[in-house]
Amino acid sequence: MPEQPFAPEGAVAGTGMGGAMDLAASEATTLERTPGGPRGTGPQGRPRSLWSDAWRDLRRDPVFLVSGLVIAFLVVISLWPSLIASGSPLQCDLAKSQEGSQPGAPFGYDGQGCNVYTRTVYGARTSVTVGVCATLGVALLGSVLGGLAGYFGGAWDSVLSRLTDVFFAIPVVLGGLVLLSVVTSNTVWPVIGFMVLLGWPQISRIARGSVITARQNDYVQAARALGASGPRILLRHIAPNAVAPVIVVATIALGTYIALEATLSYLGVGLKPPSVSWGIDISAASPYIRNAPHALLWPSGALAITVLAFIMLGDAVRDALDPKLR
Repeated sequence: MPEQPFAPEGAVAGTGMGGAMDLAASEATTLERTPGGPRGTGPQGRPRSLWSDAWRDLRRDPVFLVSGLVIAFLVVISLWPSLIASGSPLQCDLAKSQEGSQPGAPFGYDGQGCNVYTRTVYGARTSVTVGVCATLGVALLGSVLGGLAGYFGGAWDSVLSRLTDVFFAIPVVLGGLVLLSVVTSNTVWPVIGFMVLLGWPQISRIARGSVITARQNDYVQAARALGASGPRILLRHIAPNAVAPVIVVATIALGTYIALEATLSYLGVGLKPPSVSWGIDISAASPYIRNAPHALLWPSGALAITVLAFIMLGDAVRDALDPKLR
């Protein structure tokens, strides 16, 4: 049979069910060149990755935008607090004890005559430092241990599972009271080390489950059949596809670590004066709540907004990376 010439105006596309449908030339061209294409495709119909799809959704999520702006502001004032606050947070004047708002001190003064506004601004540095460093340590340690246990299984998996059960049985606040009460250092590192010590089991269990699920996929079996080594399979094929749940849990946990640092400092076993911390300020202002409520409300409000911003960010990231919502 002689070959029929191609007619653009009579283009035919398969329907995928054994039939066909006619497309006009303009419609076929439009379908091929649409930049956005259907959900999950990029320019010229190329499929997008999970991360590009997630970033596309996050940019359109008002919760992510609002929480991201709040967190960006907190990071900026943590690095350069002098941009919006003048003076030293340790400079106090007892003659101004418990005074209210006035020029140069919009939040008033606390019981020791310290500028509440300046101390609230400088307290963000401690909270952000503790939250970020503790989250990075917990995510790194938990991901490595959980990933290895989920991939290799066997005795290593059994030992790690029992070890995580032991750490889950330790009350966090009680553990902090016991462990940090013997620490004399006045830096944030003992608090961060304590959070990493008791926080890694949660991330480890999440990473273990993700790796166990990912290693059963067809692309892992194909890589193994082609002779790929165990470390290559784990790092190149399993880890990128199992890290999403870890990122979600770690983002939400960051706000929890900030609140935990404030709790431990409030109880007197976390950071101690002359360090500047919202927990220390809340503890110092508690006896004067009737005479000077402003000294308690401003650091408490800053702490609540910070924790809420990180939790909202974690919820937005979870919704963007959850395949069940696609």
